[in-house]
Amino acid sequence: MTTREKVHWHIKVLGRVQGVNFRHYAYTQAQGLGITGYAQNNPDGSVTIEAEGDIDSLKEFVDLCSIGSPKAKVYNIETEEGGLLHFDDFRVR
Repeated sequence: MTTREKVHWHIKVLGRVQGVNFRHYAYTQAQGLGITGYAQNNPDGSVTIEAEGDIDSLKEFVDLCSIGSPKAKVYNIETEEGGLLHFDDFRVR
């Protein structure tokens, strides 16, 4: 796999990530890195992100998500590679 080949990551962000503009923060970071997919809140208080892009951009995206929006407090991020879903853009759900 080349570093520019598109891959899909399922990302789960745990911590204080709801009600603190985390999904909008993720959206802004994804836009800047050319990542497609979506971010959505989960009933357990976490945020799920489905993200597609090249491996270097996804690694940078996860690093930025570990920082989070100013009021967020990220405790852990879980990532898992999956099959491409071919998103056209990045959305907040």
